[in-house]
Amino acid sequence: MAYLQVFLELDASDAQAAEDVLVEGGALAVTLRDPGGEPVLEPGPGESPLWPTLHLCALFPDSMDTAALRRRAAAALGEAVLASWHQEVLEDQVWERVWMDDFTPMPFGDRLWICPSTHSVDTPGAVVVHLDPGLAFGTGTHPTTALCLRWLDGQDLTGQRILDLGCGSGVLAIAALLLGAEQAIGIDNDPQALTASRDNAVRNKVGERLSLLDAEAPCDGGFDIVVANILSSILIRLQPRVAAMLRPGGRLALSGILDSQVEDVVEVYATEFDLDPPQQDGDWMLVTGRRRAGV
Repeated sequence: MAYLQVFLELDASDAQAAEDVLVEGGALAVTLRDPGGEPVLEPGPGESPLWPTLHLCALFPDSMDTAALRRRAAAALGEAVLASWHQEVLEDQVWERVWMDDFTPMPFGDRLWICPSTHSVDTPGAVVVHLDPGLAFGTGTHPTTALCLRWLDGQDLTGQRILDLGCGSGVLAIAALLLGAEQAIGIDNDPQALTASRDNAVRNKVGERLSLLDAEAPCDGGFDIVVANILSSILIRLQPRVAAMLRPGGRLALSGILDSQVEDVVEVYATEFDLDPPQQDGDWMLVTGRRRAGV
């Protein structure tokens, strides 16, 4: 089955009215997209923030009478709002396969690779995490994950005990285990993420060394390394828990931090950690360091 896509560029003030008229006109889905400006992150309770301008994409059956739809939208929104209207036919495809075709092996550091099931890595000495795109966050394509993976590749993890806070797909914990860690625990508040982490660990033959916990479950401390790729506001809130989880001298890697947020994170963690200069990938930062003894 083919579909029809309708695209609009809108001011945020027109977004709700445009969405309403398109849904009433038979839209199967309406998506609001970032036009390339400031990202919207960490909304307050009950808030639904939007960019000042945005791109709208509405999906319809290909049998839609677009002339009638456009007249209806113009009557509700005005011709000026519809000045950017354009449409195109979207042919049906096996979307999982399309995604997989675009996901190829990716190196991180000197040894570590993320590789989908449709490919292989023949590099001598490569440490390969076999991972396909899924619903849980974390395949290495985002800079925050890439920063953590490169950092893990540069560590001596032999015999280490690792905690992955906000484990998502489990990619960081699994990578650490394949790089020599003895044991890893992954924590997430999303049951789907825990399921994905378990499946990915079994696929990579480290399932017996990865334990998975809900975010509210008790967890013993004494970890050698804590990695956390989550939002900066959560990292700041969890600082006491992170510090309590690490043994003195234990290593820390924090990501999910925009460059505009890094000073706030550093200020909170510097009270108990000796921190390295932050590493950067685009707009995203990685904060690393060691827990000081006696604090």
